[in-house]
Amino acid sequence: MARTQSSMLALGTKAPDFQLTDVVHGQQVAPKQARGTHGLLVMFLCRHCPFVKHLDRGLAQLGMDYAAKDLGIVAISSNDAQSYPEDAPASLKEQATQHGFTFPYLYDESQDVARAYGAQCTPDFFLFDKDLKLAYRGQFDSSRPGNGVPVTGSDLRAAFDALLSGRPVSSDQRPSVGCSIKWK
Repeated sequence: MARTQSSMLALGTKAPDFQLTDVVHGQQVAPKQARGTHGLLVMFLCRHCPFVKHLDRGLAQLGMDYAAKDLGIVAISSNDAQSYPEDAPASLKEQATQHGFTFPYLYDESQDVARAYGAQCTPDFFLFDKDLKLAYRGQFDSSRPGNGVPVTGSDLRAAFDALLSGRPVSSDQRPSVGCSIKWK
């Protein structure tokens, strides 16, 4: 498994705008409508990557645990679906349904959104505060396929909880690791 790290976009960066289609419901979603009063999590995922597969249940649980907390969550797949058919919208819809994702799962066919966010890998996480300024970018937790560390989402959950309580998010942030985005 080739490992790619996230780019660690500068904290305070404003969330790039987008309008993408949710593969489950067919609706257009933009950051301003997806965010909650406390902020917005933008996750770059896909279906074929073993690093994402390792987290699928944890991602679904995160969505359920924070659904009522008024913090928006969206997932985006930007992989080249022609070369990686498992990452095509119909397959992403199956992934979302199979794992019970409660958040919109968007498809970035042009890959422009991934480029705007500086996304490098799947998974890659970007948590924005109420003003849509980047407060956290980094790993879900220290679990990786085969390392024996349980999937808890501890790093991302700590950032969520800080935003929700009005505290600053810790600047001790470790890059996410995963498969590279599959560029066209």
